[in-house]
Amino acid sequence: MRKAELTRDTLETKIHMELNIDGSGKNEISTGIGFFDHMLTHIAKHGFLDLNVKAEGDLYVDCHHTVEDVGIVFGKCIQKALGDKAGIKRYGSFILPMDETLILCSMDISGRPYLAFDVKFTNDYIGSMAAETVEEFFRAVCSNAGINMHIKQLAGTNNHHIAEGVFKAFAKAFDIAVSKDERIKGVLSTKGMLEV
Repeated sequence: MRKAELTRDTLETKIHMELNIDGSGKNEISTGIGFFDHMLTHIAKHGFLDLNVKAEGDLYVDCHHTVEDVGIVFGKCIQKALGDKAGIKRYGSFILPMDETLILCSMDISGRPYLAFDVKFTNDYIGSMAAETVEEFFRAVCSNAGINMHIKQLAGTNNHHIAEGVFKAFAKAFDIAVSKDERIKGVLSTKGMLEV
């Protein structure tokens, strides 16, 4: 079982996370930001991850530190749980429809972090979550997990649908990328390793 557990304690946030990549979607999530909890639940459910998150942050300032730091811890847990990445497909892509919204997510778990985020929100906030922190969350995940990822909005006008589409598309693409293929011996790379 590919699992990781991590606690990160700073002056801005305290986060404890447990991740099982080979899970079934079970989750217990509490960040103090209702919409963010809802989005992380989608990652667990649609990515078939068991995910427990307990975050306490300086929400009296705003939600930025909490969202970004959860992304950091999630990325580190992914990297730890995948280990040397032996046998994984490495690449995953998904185009997810949600009502009027259509979101593309394509990733390479290469060890080389990069995020291209082409998504336009028309509201500053979705619930109590700043819309701009959606990008910051995924940038933190990519930077700490070593993922090259492109997220692109192909259609959509409803901000809730757009954000939800992004998180669900990530979950589905991630599930594909971390799945194993018995034809792969070692790692899927001509280098013989996936950089960290």
